[in-house]
Amino acid sequence: MRKGVFYGVGVGPGDPELMTLKAVRLLERCRVVAAPQTKNGEMLALRIAAGAVDLKGKTVVPLSFSMNRDPAVLEQTHQRAARTVAEFLDRGEDVAMLNLGDVSIYATCSYLAELLRGQGYETVMIAGVPSFCASAARLGVSLTEMNQGLHILPGSADTEAALALPGTKVLMKSGQQLPTILHSLESRGLLAESMLVENCGLPGEAVYQDLSRERPPEHTGYFATLIVRR
Repeated sequence: MRKGVFYGVGVGPGDPELMTLKAVRLLERCRVVAAPQTKNGEMLALRIAAGAVDLKGKTVVPLSFSMNRDPAVLEQTHQRAARTVAEFLDRGEDVAMLNLGDVSIYATCSYLAELLRGQGYETVMIAGVPSFCASAARLGVSLTEMNQGLHILPGSADTEAALALPGTKVLMKSGQQLPTILHSLESRGLLAESMLVENCGLPGEAVYQDLSRERPPEHTGYFATLIVRR
């Protein structure tokens, strides 16, 4: 019996209009759609996809992932999600797993794809618009110039080391670390070269074009992308 194919599908940062035609067509075809679900039942990636694709009649499979940074705990949640998806693949059903932004950048679905590929399943990745590209477009700025470096880092990275890098720095999901990051930017005289977009393309979007003129609240949400251009 034919086994199903696992598709990791990037749905972009928030605006359904930023989903690619390829992603939309695939979701229209797949009868099984898997999506990350938070503890309170929120399925943001599914909500974004529903803005571009009619998901009525499809089997929606919620997948829970831990925010714990313990590698052993993360491995357990990834293995559990992979087993859930494999049940459908074994029945010959293709599964499209939704992923915020792009499937190759800090993407949960990439862990599942690796596990499933190792078990002999076919996996395909469908690119999406990364949040930092959408944020730069929202700010109306270019991330790079000729021969200039670009560094994409998690907000949890060593702030001082990150800011010392040459070229443009992007700190993704930096909300929780924002007070520390702002302090480092101020001490280095970089606030005027720094900007931030919170919830890009989502309800509650907030844009800060120049952090030397306007400071975001310290308790900025999880989906905060900070750009330092130098």
